[in-house]
Amino acid sequence: MARTILETKDINKSFPGTQANQNVSIRLEEGEVLALLGENGAGKSTLMNIIYGLYNQDDGEIWLDGKPYAINEPHDAIAAGIGMVHQHFMLIPVFTVLENIMLGAEVANGPFLDKAEARKRIIALSQDYGLEVDPDAIVEELPVGIQQRVEILKALFREVKILILDEPTAVLTPQETEELFVIMRNLTKQGVSIVFITHKLKEVLAIADRIVIMRRGKVVGETRPSEVNEHDLANMMVGREVILQVEKAAAQPGEALFEIEGLSIHDAAQLHSVNNVSFTVRAGEILGLAGVQGNGQTELAEAITGLRHYNSGTVRIAGEVMPQTNPRKQVQHGMAHIPEDRHKHGLILQDPLTDNFVLCTYNQPPFAHRGVRDRQAIYENAVELIQRFDVRTSSALTPAGDLSGGNQQKVIVGRELSRDVKVVIANQPTRGLDVGSIEYIHRTLVRLRDEGAAVLLISSELDEILSLSDRIAVMYRGQIVSTLNAAEASREEIGLLMAGSAQRTMEAEAA
Repeated sequence: MARTILETKDINKSFPGTQANQNVSIRLEEGEVLALLGENGAGKSTLMNIIYGLYNQDDGEIWLDGKPYAINEPHDAIAAGIGMVHQHFMLIPVFTVLENIMLGAEVANGPFLDKAEARKRIIALSQDYGLEVDPDAIVEELPVGIQQRVEILKALFREVKILILDEPTAVLTPQETEELFVIMRNLTKQGVSIVFITHKLKEVLAIADRIVIMRRGKVVGETRPSEVNEHDLANMMVGREVILQVEKAAAQPGEALFEIEGLSIHDAAQLHSVNNVSFTVRAGEILGLAGVQGNGQTELAEAITGLRHYNSGTVRIAGEVMPQTNPRKQVQHGMAHIPEDRHKHGLILQDPLTDNFVLCTYNQPPFAHRGVRDRQAIYENAVELIQRFDVRTSSALTPAGDLSGGNQQKVIVGRELSRDVKVVIANQPTRGLDVGSIEYIHRTLVRLRDEGAAVLLISSELDEILSLSDRIAVMYRGQIVSTLNAAEASREEIGLLMAGSAQRTMEAEAA
C-alpha cells in the first residue's frame, strides 16, 4: 500500500454567511494524481488554500508523513515541500520570468543574486518538461498560456514534493494539456504527489489515479476512473442529472450583423500579431474561432471590443463602422463581451456584485434616472441574476474579488448575456466553470443565436468549438487560414490547421 504523504482531518472553514469547508477529510498518497472535483464554490480551492497556508482553518488538522503539521502561512507549506499553481496567477506583471521564479527562492553567490545560475536552472527545467519560456520576458507581455507555464516552473524550481494544480488546464490548448499530463506523470514517477483541481471530466478520467468529489463544502464521494464515466461524475458533482451534449437545431442565419474587414495589429516590434483578418458573423449563427494560444486571438478580441488600437481595418455592427478603442460605443450598439481575462477586463474586484452586474448599464433606466442611481433597482437586479446564473455567494453586496474564479465568471456571463444584445463576443466563456454551469452557458449562447444574435465564440476547447459552432474559423500566426462548416469538420482536421499545416502547404506551393 502506498504511503500517505498528506492528510486533512475534519477541516472546517467559514466565511461570513458561508460554510466553505465542513469536516473535510482527504488523503494524498505518494506518487499519485488525486483529482478534486466539485462545482464552483464547492470548497475545493478553499481547502487547497488552507493546505498552502493562505487561509487558516477554523478547526481540523493537516498531517504530513503521518504527523500533524502546522501550516500557518505559505512559508510553512513551501518549507514542507508543498507548491501550488493557482487558478489566478500569483505573478508580478512588471517582473521578468526569471525574477518571478526566483522570488522567495533566490539563488545567491555570496551576498549577490546569481541570476546566471538561476537562468540555467530555469532553461534546463523548461526544456526537460516541455515548458519553454524566455527567462528574460516581462510577464505582463506574455499570453495567458505562457504565464501558466511560468507558474508551473516556479513550483518546479522549488523542488516540490506535493504539487497542487488549481484549474491548470483552463488556459491551455489540447496539445498543451497533453504535454502537461506528460509532465505530471514524469513528476509522479519521481515520487511527487499531485492534487489536480479541474472541471474537465475527460481530463480527470485521463490522468487521475483517484477522484474525490466535493459538493457545498463537503466530501460526497470517492472513486477511481476505472469505476465511472463522465456522466457519473457530472451527476455526482452537481447532485442532479446533467446533459453533457449541446442540444441545438440547425442554424437559420440571416443578415450580416458583425463584420471585420482587413484588420491588422502590430506588436511592439512592429510585426503583425493580427494580419489582414476578415470575417463575417451573421444573425442567427455561431462562428467559432479556434487556434493555439498566442496566434493572435487575444489581440483580435481586444481590438474588436474596443480595448486595443489596431493599425488598419474596419469593425462594423449592423453596417455601422465602430470607432477604435471605444467599448462604450460597442455596448451601445448591442455588443456583449465575455473577456478572456476576467480580472483585467471583466470585473472590478473590490466592488460589490451589485455594481459589477451593471457595469455596462449603470447610467441607464431602470438603474439610473436623470443622473441619479436607483440603488434598490440595482440591488434587485443583482439578486435576480445571482439566482438565475447560480452564483454562489452569501450576499449581493459581497465584493467580486471574494468569489471563486468560476463564480466570478458567472457574474460576467450573467451581466453580459442578460442584456438585449445583437452581437456576442464570447472569449473562453466557460473557462473555470463546472459542468452544470457550462451546460447553462451553452444553452444561453444557443438561445441567443436562435433569437437572432450573431455570436463569435473564441475558445481553446475544441469540444466546445465543435459542439457549439455553425461555422469554424481557424487562426494561425495572426491569420485565418481556413473557415469550415462545423457539421463537416473533424477534430483532427482542425488540430492540423491549428498547428499550421495549411500555412506550411501554402508557403511550399508559393516557393
